[in-house]
Amino acid sequence: MKQLIDFIPLIVFFTIYKMDPRTMELAGQSFELGGPFSATLALMVASVIVYGGMYLKSRHLEKSQMITLVAVILFGGMTLAFHDEMFLKWKAPIVNWIFAAAFLGSQFVGSKTLVQRMMGHVMTLPDAIWTRLNMSWVVFFTLLGAANLFVAFTFHDIWVDFKVFGSLILTFGFVILQFVFLSKYINTDAATSDSTGGIKSSEEK
Repeated sequence: MKQLIDFIPLIVFFTIYKMDPRTMELAGQSFELGGPFSATLALMVASVIVYGGMYLKSRHLEKSQMITLVAVILFGGMTLAFHDEMFLKWKAPIVNWIFAAAFLGSQFVGSKTLVQRMMGHVMTLPDAIWTRLNMSWVVFFTLLGAANLFVAFTFHDIWVDFKVFGSLILTFGFVILQFVFLSKYINTDAATSDSTGGIKSSEEK
């Protein structure tokens, strides 16, 4: 559910970006609706509303949500200030590379990797497996950022489609691959119980 809520600002952005520009009247003021710049403004407003609402409800935002919100405000603001959507095209690559750096940094800072902190309450794995999973996210976010950058500056006509849907599909596919990997590992080793240090799901503990 939380992931769907996170997706709302992108849907708003995509919808308005794809609209043919038109002049609208509201409270005696005229403004343009449709195209990259009104879509950027809508993305910023929707992000503030969504994440602001989440913070008011739980008094907490995850670090990934804070990074995303700051990036939207920063790159969206530059896009509108300079009237150049090049700045917005850099948002997705840089955010993905920040995530990659965070996962990589967790290899050397603290007692647990970032992926272990996220999934450690679900299952218990040997340190070597946690490290492999964590590094797989480093590689994934690095490549996803590069893919976003390549598409944004090479295929202008489809970069918004890729930004909204392509990244989501790739992320979903990557998560499925990880699930398959973990399932195989659990199937072969979960039979060894606590005494052998095998993988145990949270239900087995």
